[in-house]
Amino acid sequence: MDHSEGATQLGPGGRDRFAFSTWVFLRLLAVIHFIAFASFWSQLAGLVGPHGLLPAQPFFTAVREQLGSSAYGQLPSLCWIFGAGRFLDVLCAAGLGLSLLLFSGVAPALCLALLWACYLSLLGAGQIFLNFQWDSLLLEATLLAVFLAPWSLASLWQRAEPPRAARWLIWWLLFRLMFLSGAVKLTSGDPVWRNLTALAFHYETQPLPTALAWYAHQLPLWAHRACGAVMFAVELAVPFLLFAPRALRHAAALLIAGLMLLIALTGNYTFFNLLTVALCVLCLDDAWWTRLLRRTPPLPATTRFAPRWVFAPLAAFVVVFTFFQSAARLSRGAFQPTLYQSVERVVGPFRSLNSYGLFAVMTTTRPELIIEGSNDRREWLAYELPHKPGNLARRPGLVAPLQPRLDWQLWFAALETPAENPWVFSLCDHLLRGTPEVLALFATNPFPGQPPRYLRVIRFEYHFTDPAGRARTGDWWRRTPLDYFVEPTSLP
Repeated sequence: MDHSEGATQLGPGGRDRFAFSTWVFLRLLAVIHFIAFASFWSQLAGLVGPHGLLPAQPFFTAVREQLGSSAYGQLPSLCWIFGAGRFLDVLCAAGLGLSLLLFSGVAPALCLALLWACYLSLLGAGQIFLNFQWDSLLLEATLLAVFLAPWSLASLWQRAEPPRAARWLIWWLLFRLMFLSGAVKLTSGDPVWRNLTALAFHYETQPLPTALAWYAHQLPLWAHRACGAVMFAVELAVPFLLFAPRALRHAAALLIAGLMLLIALTGNYTFFNLLTVALCVLCLDDAWWTRLLRRTPPLPATTRFAPRWVFAPLAAFVVVFTFFQSAARLSRGAFQPTLYQSVERVVGPFRSLNSYGLFAVMTTTRPELIIEGSNDRREWLAYELPHKPGNLARRPGLVAPLQPRLDWQLWFAALETPAENPWVFSLCDHLLRGTPEVLALFATNPFPGQPPRYLRVIRFEYHFTDPAGRARTGDWWRRTPLDYFVEPTSLP
């Protein structure tokens, strides 16, 4: 599509133009990719490197032995061609370089396609450590953005009016993300969501709260219920306004962005909030930006986008497929055509057309795994992770938009059984051996000289202190021991 084909249809003052919004969105997407690749690269060696917790290369070998030739479709990754050793570093380095090129406007569509391929390849290698909804959301947003970006080699800092259908696909993604997030809370049957008491637990039990979460947790129950009602309004009603006239659409985008800001202030949700805000940006037309910045953006440049004969059928497929996918997420009894099920088996492993819904069931308690080592089985010293609660006096910190993935995964493990998390035994083994790559994932190593002879993992129940308790002790947390997650063990 040539930009000049639609220029005469644009309204005065940029009310129907989205060239500047697209320009901002693509650069935000570049920043988010830079954060995602840099964050994972700093942890890669300890998580999935050759000496990490879940080495990627043996994982790919095991998948191929189990699935045969179907492994390539079930676990799409460039690692099948180039290996999952040093090539993982190449993928991360390429991701950083492509992010910079995308930010500079060099071959934006090509950069987006390559970023999608690199991140998809990392997701396959990352296993449980790269299995979060925002990882899939980044893949989907990147894939759709390929058709939103100019198909030119050097658009640089020029701004071009995107195809309308490409912009609507981003709006459809934002709608699904928000509406499903609200709907699954109700369809799950969780009583604390239905009676609006979920936020009385949320600030305390979320994976990595910030210090502001401690203060939010102290609010009275009526305030938690009021906030819950507002949240449901933003997640269930506001998304429909994304397809309304511009004033309502702008209001919807700003309300969603506001909710993301409040979530980011009280919890560390990596780049999820920033990515959702980036999707909101594309709902604001150029006239809105003119009023905000008090300057008129230059008229969009003429450039080329994806040919209609390529994009039109793809857009139709995305809408139809994700409609049935979303229906299945909301109701197990929803009608699913046989063709959809067949297509889903092929498309699903690429994690680029997704169903969403965070916190469908609220966790009402906070078990935490505390790893301790000893040389005599009498004096035990704790390993501290960078951001997960451990030391009761440590102030909850802010780490987003980076993601400490071991901290996150231990939060999930504490909610389950040791049998469901065999990788925790691998973690213990590495600590007993003093593996440098794994120790680098921790904030403190209480045995800097040589590894301890014994290790144990205790499950505690953590709670925020109340104002009186914090004033008396200085602690942000209080805890009660529950059981052994891993009983005292040593190397054979």
